[in-house]
Amino acid sequence: MEKLDKWNKVKKKTEVTVRNTIYKQREIFWLRIGQNVGYEEYGKGNEFQRPILIVRKLTRDLFIGVPLTSKIKEENDYFVKISFKTKKGISENMTMLLQLRVYDKKRLMGKEGTLDKDQFNKVIEKCKGLFIPS
Repeated sequence: MEKLDKWNKVKKKTEVTVRNTIYKQREIFWLRIGQNVGYEEYGKGNEFQRPILIVRKLTRDLFIGVPLTSKIKEENDYFVKISFKTKKGISENMTMLLQLRVYDKKRLMGKEGTLDKDQFNKVIEKCKGLFIPS
């Protein structure tokens, strides 16, 4: 419960934040994802943040995003390995497709990189499989 109480304070701060951040699909941002319940993915650190891949811009303020993890797993229907250039070098991550959801841009913190088109298309094809099973 302590983490939820801490997240609630960060969430209140996030709600009143005015973000003029411009974002596009394929971009990877740090995002205040929060402290969630059960098996829902949650953020780390004092800001409850995690990197996220922007899959689709819905409106000026809303987008569909997929959280990333640095824990490399075997690729399957729910995880796709990606790599992208950051200011610090090349970052390798796994997309957690099973955690795909809509986010508000108020949660965005800072841009980390951009995924190349080929890798992005692979992620999109796997996302389609969540809704249209083979």
